[in-house]
Amino acid sequence: MRVLIVEDEPQLLRAVREGLCAAGYAVDEAADGEAGLHQALHVDYDAIVLDLMLPGIPGTTILERLRAAKTTPVLVLTARDAVADKVACLDAGADDYLTKPFAIAELQARVRAMIRRGAGRPDPVVSVGELRIDTAARQVHRGGERVDLTPMEFALLELLALRRGAVVSRTAIYEHLWNDDAETMSNVVDVYIANLRQKLGRELITTRRGEGYIIP
Repeated sequence: MRVLIVEDEPQLLRAVREGLCAAGYAVDEAADGEAGLHQALHVDYDAIVLDLMLPGIPGTTILERLRAAKTTPVLVLTARDAVADKVACLDAGADDYLTKPFAIAELQARVRAMIRRGAGRPDPVVSVGELRIDTAARQVHRGGERVDLTPMEFALLELLALRRGAVVSRTAIYEHLWNDDAETMSNVVDVYIANLRQKLGRELITTRRGEGYIIP
């Protein structure tokens, strides 16, 4: 899954980026409001972590403009802990908020929950036949036996599982699992699909020629 962080404080930005990368996300970042708004509007992120106090365009304005165009889940970071501030934040379109200072583990959990809700699957465990995909623990079990996947294999499986029943194109897969700085082979999606089929069974993922892949 691909996440955008909009935060102007370098130390906090680095900590959040490292925490989300460690959780298996592809991460883009913006250090000011103008860049953050541009990226939020032009890339289909799975979630956005947004600071309110930004140079240029404030986070509240980014949220208002984003909500006029897209439904991307947004977690607001704020130093304001008054109830009125939290209410205003949620009423402006935020899906969740986190007051500073915060624990990275809580940030990771809130982002995971937002992405699941955004996909219409709030339960952290997705079951496909005898396969159980735990998006919180990032573990996969088949028939009660754990199957070890690489972080990228799990990310691809999670994307397809959260969109179960819908065809996901190669382009969409690439855009949701790799950021703009990634250097990959042209057939990287096919390689990971083949790896998942080898580990989890060829029947799990169906190819729709000219369209993409689907978990029926």
